Amino acid sequence: MLFSNIIGQEHIKSHLTTSADRGRIPHAQLFAGPEGSGTLAMAIAYAQYILCGNINGENNGGNAACNLKFENFSHPDLHFVYPVAANSEVKSHPVSANFLKYWREFITENPYGSLFDWYRKIDIANKQGQIGVDEAQEIMKSLSLKAYEGGYKVMIIWMADKMNTATANKLLKLLEEPPQKTVFLLVTEEEGDILQTIYSRCQILHFGGLSEQAIAEALVSRENTDAATAQKIAHQAQGNYNKALHLLHKKGDDYPFEEWFVLWVRAAFRAKGNAAAIQDLIAWSEQIAGIGREAQKQFLDYCINMFRQALLLNYQAKELVYMEPATDNFKLEKFAPFVNGNNINDIFKELSDATYHIERNGNAKIILTDLSIKLTRLIHKK
Repeated sequence: MLFSNIIGQEHIKSHLTTSADRGRIPHAQLFAGPEGSGTLAMAIAYAQYILCGNINGENNGGNAACNLKFENFSHPDLHFVYPVAANSEVKSHPVSANFLKYWREFITENPYGSLFDWYRKIDIANKQGQIGVDEAQEIMKSLSLKAYEGGYKVMIIWMADKMNTATANKLLKLLEEPPQKTVFLLVTEEEGDILQTIYSRCQILHFGGLSEQAIAEALVSRENTDAATAQKIAHQAQGNYNKALHLLHKKGDDYPFEEWFVLWVRAAFRAKGNAAAIQDLIAWSEQIAGIGREAQKQFLDYCINMFRQALLLNYQAKELVYMEPATDNFKLEKFAPFVNGNNINDIFKELSDATYHIERNGNAKIILTDLSIKLTRLIHKK
């Protein structure tokens, strides 16, 4: 992957190429940015720039064969680590090497893909992946060998925040004093979840969301989208190119998030002074509890966005509203007056707390039932 293939982020491209051209390549860097901003794509392009000797220009000099290896992500001195879990093929002690075929397919199809997309790719959408202690052994084994082509070795750790404490402790010494000409590129969407001992050993590069113009231009040039549709999708994508692709290709319909949200808030409205409606909330909680933790976290994030959109509409910031609910008889304009400055902070806190507890393997049915009952009080708060 070349820097020229990456959407936007020109200032980061310039920083990386300039520092590499001057021979200033930090041994450990953390690329931190939101989903769809291009952190993984940038890490791969930077690795290619270093390993293929693309200094002072891409595809210049005698590096065509090296660049060809990167097209298939098969360069012997490029190593990847990513969150995994046991599935029908890998029953126990899963490590990244077990899923390398699927990983190459995944980043070839869409290097802007999300963690949830990856979990679905390897059929663990109902589980939470991690970078476990077995992975640390594989990393040390890979980097103990000499570089095949006599230059640098690059280790890209995608979603480094999924590294558990045992893994981090094993890698600390390696990150602090890596073998000669070894570069670690850690990638994360959750900078705050990176263990401090790891974080402090990295040079940090922050990525912002992509501009609407950059996303629209990419949709037109890469997906043959007409300009008007591209502009509309770019606005809805909110800086996330992966979301733009999902909107364009109507992906993500596996889970009817909008339908679940509408059922939830309608039941919450009915529940005030109506004990029978509590049964609807309990039934709703049981349904959502059965879809798997990653999907639950995705849904709660969708709920946060929906409440945020309602708040913006309530305060007349219509130009910032991009969600367009399609459910019959549910209008964001009618829902918006119930989301205001008096309840929005509490609603966000409860949704965030629910996500936190689900991520840490709490009982989803209890967490969601508790959240639902609290919503019945907050939604009526004037």
